[in-house]
Amino acid sequence: MTRGHGASELHSRAVLRGLAHILLFVLALSCAASARAAEKPKVRALTAFVRLERAPYKEQIAEALAMLRKAKEAYEQAGYEVQSIRISTQPFPEYTRGLGGDAVVAFFREYEALAKKEGFDTAIGPAMLRDTDDPRQVELLGEILRHTTTLNASVVVAGEDGVHWNAVLAAAKLMKFLSKKTRHSQGNFSFSATAMVPVNTPFYPGSYHTGAGRQFGIALQSANVVAEAFASSRQPGTAGKALESALGQHARVIEAVALRLEKETAWSYVGIDLSPAPLKDVSIGAAIENLTGAKVGSSGTMTAAAVITAALRAIPVKRAGYSGLMLPVLEDSVLAQRWGEGTLTLDSLLAYSAVCGTGLDTIPLPGDVTEEQLARIIGDVASLAFKLRKPLSARLQPVAGKKAGERSAFDDPFLVNTTLRPMP
Repeated sequence: MTRGHGASELHSRAVLRGLAHILLFVLALSCAASARAAEKPKVRALTAFVRLERAPYKEQIAEALAMLRKAKEAYEQAGYEVQSIRISTQPFPEYTRGLGGDAVVAFFREYEALAKKEGFDTAIGPAMLRDTDDPRQVELLGEILRHTTTLNASVVVAGEDGVHWNAVLAAAKLMKFLSKKTRHSQGNFSFSATAMVPVNTPFYPGSYHTGAGRQFGIALQSANVVAEAFASSRQPGTAGKALESALGQHARVIEAVALRLEKETAWSYVGIDLSPAPLKDVSIGAAIENLTGAKVGSSGTMTAAAVITAALRAIPVKRAGYSGLMLPVLEDSVLAQRWGEGTLTLDSLLAYSAVCGTGLDTIPLPGDVTEEQLARIIGDVASLAFKLRKPLSARLQPVAGKKAGERSAFDDPFLVNTTLRPMP
């Protein structure tokens, strides 16, 4: 009896231990799955490129939306969250030709109403594509952006033919205008001066095309993937390989879905912009600090920028747009903090652009910055882009009525407020 009871008890304990091991294994798998989910990039944008015509534009938009919604569903089924669907056009002066200024503004207010109703973002292309284009179109763009809140547009300030100095001056004038004439000076969030930025770029606001349309591209939000890869090692070579592996795995899946959609929809796939875009607390600044162990702007930041760029270039997918490191100060909580502290500056950000991504993006400036100062900043970006034959842009955010030392007062869910720094 006693011996039999002891054997039974030992058996029961063994069973319980086995169940405990199974439970721990299941919990481990669950945690691993959760970690893998957290490390996934999001699809920041599915962008369709449409050659818009005024008369049938609603039918054209409806056709593009049918494709975009099908694509959104396909990516969600593959396990990727899609944050926005977008439609980009050719330069807007091409399809508003013949209309007076008031009629152009009325058309775009109608277009914006459609975009809000149907739930898509839109870019209307550059007001100046060449330096010989009419700068009055930039003034008209000011009225368009003044009377709308969600449209995006640009001015091209450098191309294969060199720096567009007329466009540089026009862009500076527009930035100053929008800082004064839009609520909380937020109009400049929807405008950029772009240099050497290719067509079919899926990121806004510099997105446009010049072809027949019926194309689509993809932009990622993957700062979290960079942060995780860089948390594993502070050795640049090892960290770079970890990033290439982690982001590359997702990029290949995302491209496979795109290629399937291309066959199913007859819309041409133009590529992925691999730029690891941040969004506030999903911070590329935090990712860089994981690698360097120091504040962004300290020694080592240039190395981190180069490591990220090299990893992106090594991923074997069709690339579009910038496909480089983005450091948008006002869209990233850590970058905004470092700007306010003075660790990041205009000059340091421009220096990092020599080995990475987008130039000067969402840079907060005092409201008393002059057009001449803005033009010099834009000219520096354009000159660097042309010299290095790489895409850069200037999205500058002067804050009307605010001086250096005061905080910005943007009222936008995608922007982080910070302390304004003196102009150098």
